[in-house]
Parts: sequence; structure tokens; C-alpha cells
Amino acid sequence: MCVKFLIGLAAIAVSACGREPAAEEAAIGTAPDPQTSEEAPITASGSIAAPVPEDVATVITEADADGTVSVRVGTTIAVALIGVPTAGYAWGVEEAPDFIEAAGETGGPTSTDQLQQGYAGGHHWEVFLFAVRSEGSGVLRLEQRRPWETDEPAIGAFSVTITATENG
Repeated sequence: MCVKFLIGLAAIAVSACGREPAAEEAAIGTAPDPQTSEEAPITASGSIAAPVPEDVATVITEADADGTVSVRVGTTIAVALIGVPTAGYAWGVEEAPDFIEAAGETGGPTSTDQLQQGYAGGHHWEVFLFAVRSEGSGVLRLEQRRPWETDEPAIGAFSVTITATENG
């Protein structure tokens, strides 16, 4: 029975390789985020959702790239992107509308594998928080690069138009 279980587990692991988890996969538990004291949901595939604080009204992700997101004045929004900071590549804000204000950053593992002792590297969540201070519309643009390689082009770019109104 143990051998059948291991074979079945191996088949599941192989079939999950190289795919992004579906957005509709339900969380099956939580894992501690080592950089914050918050818990992040774990899905059936073993991926961990972005560590976003509870008071965030709107979470912007890669799915929102090049689109427009409507937000409400007085709320906090988050941009959650997957990066490779363990290789030195970090997301950074390159352009932000003047009606939003940086309100912090957080991050954490994207997979339960990264919680194993001795695990090194891998992709990580990078989450940027912004307070929406007034009405307006403008582009929020982030780029992924090694900060010390100032002459090198970014390896990734993300932009979204933010539209803030009193009524959201």
C-alpha cells in the first residue's frame, strides 16, 4: 500500500510541474510567512498565496497587467508579483501616480517546498502596498532587475492604470 501511495504522490507531483495553479483552487490550510507574522493560504497544489494584509481593499496581480483597476480613495491597495529575489532580481516601483503613497512591502514563499529546512532559492512573492490618498488616474509601473546592474535592462515589467474615486 505504501508503494502505491508513493507512486500516486509522484504522479501528482509530476503532473503539477511547470503549471501555474488555477485561480479557483481552494485553500486547504495556511503556512506561516517567515517575513511577516501573518498566515498565507496554501492551495491543493502546494502553492502559497501572496501574503497580503487583511486591511488591503484591492489586490492587483499579473492578471491585471496593462489593464485598468478602479479603487476607492482612503483604501490600501497591494500589487502582488512573483519574482526571484534569491537571484538578486527584485521588483521596484519605477513610476507611480501622485495620488497613491507607498505604504510598505512584504513578501514570502510561493510554494510549500520553500518551507522545508535547507531549501534555497526559488520564486518569491513581492508585495507592494499603497495608500490611495486622493482621486486621480495614472500608471503604476514596476520593473524587475538586479539593483546593482544599473546599465542592464529590466528582465520584467508590469504596469497597470489606477483610477481612484471617492466611490470606487
